[in-house]
Amino acid sequence: MWDPTVYRRFGAERSRPFFDLVGRIGADRPRAVADLGCGPGDLTRTLAERWPGARVTGLDSSPEMIAKAAAAPGPVEFRLADISDWRPDPDTDVVVTNAALQWVPGHPEMLARWARELPSGAWLAMQVPGNFDSPGHRAARELSPVELRSDPVYDAAGYAELLTAAGAVVDAWETTYVHLLPATPEEHPVLRWMEGTALRPVRAALDDAGWAAFRAAFSERLTEAYPERHGLVALEFRRIFVVASI
Repeated sequence: MWDPTVYRRFGAERSRPFFDLVGRIGADRPRAVADLGCGPGDLTRTLAERWPGARVTGLDSSPEMIAKAAAAPGPVEFRLADISDWRPDPDTDVVVTNAALQWVPGHPEMLARWARELPSGAWLAMQVPGNFDSPGHRAARELSPVELRSDPVYDAAGYAELLTAAGAVVDAWETTYVHLLPATPEEHPVLRWMEGTALRPVRAALDDAGWAAFRAAFSERLTEAYPERHGLVALEFRRIFVVASI
């Protein structure tokens, strides 16, 4: 289960890649815009502000996220749906998917299908985390009672090749952000960060006692991997971006 409150921790750091992504979309007056994996909807609403004449729709498979998104007023339609079932309408001119496809098995084939089905002149923009070989993710895989995927995404060149083969003109790049997170005595900030995303399968598999034991062991590993410096912890976070014009 997704917790929108936990996910919104470090909101500024999590939202920056979204704006770096959509800033490279060259659409002028799109008819319809889809945000796939919209989460709590805050960033989806900025798409309606950028393109006020478009029909903007946000989709997410989490009932908790969609309930949170739909609770706020605004011109965006939010729907509960699985990304893997989505098909573009004939007037879908912009598709954005931000930090969502890493959860979808087989998403490369799905991206190629979208590129083939979108109308001429459409834009497809995606961003996924590429930090699955980071110390935090390695420690999580070693300590987790359930299997966590070690390499669920392509690199930027892999996505570029995939979408070029589907007939798109592609702009692909990678960025490593250095997030300086305030250290606190209560818990390690990287633990707080990962609780909102990568550790969800672990939490779902454990009862409260098991989760507490996991957190304690994981915190020890994080303290070694991400030491405090000047009251801050530096989290290096690699992300992969692709903007394709059809």
